[in-house]
Amino acid sequence: MSQQSRRVLPAGFSPIASLDALAEVTAGAVEHGPRGWIVGTAGDLPEEVGIDRAALAQAGFEGKAGTSIVIPTSAGPQVLSGAGDLDELTVDVVRDAAATAARALASTADVLTLTLPASELAVEAAVAAATEGALLARYRYRSLQAEPKDKPLSRLGVEVAGADAAQVESGIAAGLVGVRAAVVARDLGNSPAGFLTATDMADVAAQLGARFGFEAESFDREQLVALGCGGLLGVNAGSTEEPRMVVLRYTPDGAPTGHLGLVGKGIMYDSGGISLKPSDPMHLLMKIDMGGAAAVMGAFTALRELGTTARVTAWLMCTDNMPSGSATKLGDVLVARNGTTVEVKNTDAEGRLVMMDGLSLAVEEGVDALVDIATLTGAAMMALGKSRAALFATDDALAARVEAAAADVDEPVWRLPLERKYRKQLDSDIADIANLGGPHAGATTAALFLAEFVGETPWAHVDIAGTMQAEADDSWRSTGATGFGARLLARVAQGFSA
Repeated sequence: MSQQSRRVLPAGFSPIASLDALAEVTAGAVEHGPRGWIVGTAGDLPEEVGIDRAALAQAGFEGKAGTSIVIPTSAGPQVLSGAGDLDELTVDVVRDAAATAARALASTADVLTLTLPASELAVEAAVAAATEGALLARYRYRSLQAEPKDKPLSRLGVEVAGADAAQVESGIAAGLVGVRAAVVARDLGNSPAGFLTATDMADVAAQLGARFGFEAESFDREQLVALGCGGLLGVNAGSTEEPRMVVLRYTPDGAPTGHLGLVGKGIMYDSGGISLKPSDPMHLLMKIDMGGAAAVMGAFTALRELGTTARVTAWLMCTDNMPSGSATKLGDVLVARNGTTVEVKNTDAEGRLVMMDGLSLAVEEGVDALVDIATLTGAAMMALGKSRAALFATDDALAARVEAAAADVDEPVWRLPLERKYRKQLDSDIADIANLGGPHAGATTAALFLAEFVGETPWAHVDIAGTMQAEADDSWRSTGATGFGARLLARVAQGFSA
């Protein structure tokens, strides 16, 4: 009897419940609700606030970026959110300021009107960023709470001084596409491992595909044996839960401009296997070790509405990694889909083992370029911290595309060298390659392992081990799973051509 058949779920539980609970967003002011104003360090203040800059300065508010102040008025609370020098206003600053305004009223208000200042920014881009900032800042994983700790935001109005309503509406629509992608990835990452198994991921993919215009096909254990996916099966060997490979396919209207492949690591829970992790806070976070697969799933919800002109195919490699009498042992050899033999020197270096099968299948399908995303190495987090993901690539043009997308959506990456001198650390005496290198440059040796399976296909690898989770609210990044990569991958796919 599987764990899945023994579990009891709350009535009506859905791993993606937040998708249907998003606030209604409209152009213009919401009646009878609090208002938020994005203001700079200089210039006139809205008359409705009823207070001047001298009084605000005495209260400690100068309009600097990241600061806010709530002012009670007879018409309801007014929140001012600082954006710094408005002559240097950027889309990222707007997104952050909108998040600050929305979060300031999280415990008191379920509606908000947000007014953006007139600026040199394109109205659509500014409004899209404000929509993202406000809604993502108010995100909370509430599926298992009888009473939400913060008020869910039910309605958001957005306006821009002097702007045409049609431009505002267009910006709202664009912002909602990104919000949905991130919210799907966040909900999946935050769901407990007992409530979101590999088979559940396949079910969610089918639901989202029917709703957002892509196909979803899942492969069970017997089918994976027939396919020769020894990496995914080897990691799954210690689990009572079946593995699933979930293949997503988006096909545009008209002739495709290219074929983009995505591969996502979907370790639903990572105990480390026989190489058991220590019982520390990081172990608790291992329900988010499927953050790469979650990001890809979120990105696919955006492809149709973004008008993506390329075919996009994704391979989500889903299983948990558990210790048991049947688990893969240190020294065992696994056989990848492409026939490569891999000596397992550490069962906690499991992500690369499941991904090698997905990469091999993508290459067989003949994609024009390939991007994988994974919570792969603690070394990436040690090198770059929790605000920036590591990027490795074999193709400069593809790397530049990922970097540009990351900058557009404020999901920063930093390209690290794919240093080939370190490849010998992965040598094995009994197999073609080992799954673990030496004590140094762990993010690089992991990337070098993956590079063995991409052949000549242009390839980029995004290691999100550090960025997968926020320990505390940070601007529009809410505590818990961040959904990092969903908006980034959607932007990479948008306009992709061979």
